Amino acid sequence: MKLINIQHDSASIEDCVTSIVLKSRKYLSDSRGYIASSKIDLSFGAFMNLSITLAIDFKRDMRKGILADYSHGRKREDALRKAVENLNKRLPEDAQIVDFQLGTYVTPVTRRTYAVAVVVYNIPMERKTLEKFGISERRALLKRILEEFNYNPRVLNISEIARTFGVSRDSIYYDIEQILKEKGIRRR
Repeated sequence: MKLINIQHDSASIEDCVTSIVLKSRKYLSDSRGYIASSKIDLSFGAFMNLSITLAIDFKRDMRKGILADYSHGRKREDALRKAVENLNKRLPEDAQIVDFQLGTYVTPVTRRTYAVAVVVYNIPMERKTLEKFGISERRALLKRILEEFNYNPRVLNISEIARTFGVSRDSIYYDIEQILKEKGIRRR
């Protein structure tokens, strides 16, 4: 285990957020391990201060990252929503979030609200093959597929799905039946 601290303070929110992301890429891009835990300190005043301390564990390797973004608006709620939306657009789909922090600052004169959103994440380097999926993982994937086809199982090639998962056709039929039952849909 080792600790890494990434810190920046600036009178400019944009400068602070950009600097933290760039510094994190430098520290994390080639380092081994994964982020076991983190602590994010975000403070505002004459200067914005953003400090992120990471506990890196070397037991297994993962891709690691920090994303930070900011937004502004008249209301705190709107600024926060925009900042979180910006992060969600850039957050990798298979990211496992370790920590996140949201903060707001209202300028004294203009009364403009600024929101800052920070997220720390890991991404597994090895992907699990479909044959290694458990029942719940297999059903979750089948459910997403069925959602795309408006819960119509007739569009699926059951034999091919069973082969892909390394299970029997009966297992796939049963999975589909359970998914449809959960949604309150009768088989067509």
